[in-house]
Amino acid sequence: MAEPDPASPDLADAVDVFTAVRSRLFGVAYRMLGSVAEAEDVVQDVWLRWQESDRDTVRDPVAFLVTATTRACLNVLQSARARRETYAGPWLPEPVDTSADPALGAERDEALHVATLMLMEKLAPPERAAYILREAFDYPYGLIAETIQVSDVNARQLVSRARRHLNVRRAAPASSAEQKRLLAAFIEAAQTGDMASLEELLAADVVSYTDGNGMRNAAPHPVAGSRNVARFVRAFRHRFWPDSVVSWITANGQPGALVSRGGTVVAFLTVAASSGGIDEVLWVLTPEKLTHIASLHQLAD
Repeated sequence: MAEPDPASPDLADAVDVFTAVRSRLFGVAYRMLGSVAEAEDVVQDVWLRWQESDRDTVRDPVAFLVTATTRACLNVLQSARARRETYAGPWLPEPVDTSADPALGAERDEALHVATLMLMEKLAPPERAAYILREAFDYPYGLIAETIQVSDVNARQLVSRARRHLNVRRAAPASSAEQKRLLAAFIEAAQTGDMASLEELLAADVVSYTDGNGMRNAAPHPVAGSRNVARFVRAFRHRFWPDSVVSWITANGQPGALVSRGGTVVAFLTVAASSGGIDEVLWVLTPEKLTHIASLHQLAD
């Protein structure tokens, strides 16, 4: 996102306030929407609103800006959810390189992991907003209630319901180091088509999700079960892996891999794992969802 450019000297204080909190606003918007472009648009709209507002009457500028961002995201979510109903195949959030993209401003990893963002798609927008403000940014319930315009009691209920919906894992997630080990082993076995190694890495009820939005050869439905996922991965190895280069990144606070071919990023891959092995395999193939993370990776190179 471009730095705000004050139109006149009397906006200097407004610029300073906004710049100081902008990363948090982007963090809220990205978690709400799962899209870098949509999050940037919301933050830009909030900046314009901040310029035009009567700032002398604003008692808490940070609360004002976070509230404006959250409410704007709630509006965007209504149309976004309608668009995603016609999405071809599984929808996954756009990955963000959290080691190279300081704009995310992740104060916590909560509500940031790809698997969690995918699960949050099932939450009602107010539940999603309440959960993000509480778990990712540690907002008090009173401020959450004011932000999404509900009572304190309802704010607590929204967060509680969201936690119940999201706490579906049977075991604690594996450490970051273990997830990277499992992801590296998975990629190695996928490249060779080693069925035995693949099945050994995968939990019995593993699910593979491919976000391709109707792309040729992208799985249109989730693939479930260790044997089925292993067969699925082995089936496309000759099309996918030859002449590919794998680069390791930290995406959404967890280990991930970018797969490039001919200098172009063609896929993002990560896994969610626990003590039972890999529970979810998450592939993003849709080109427009790779543009932002690919640009950062290329700049880093």
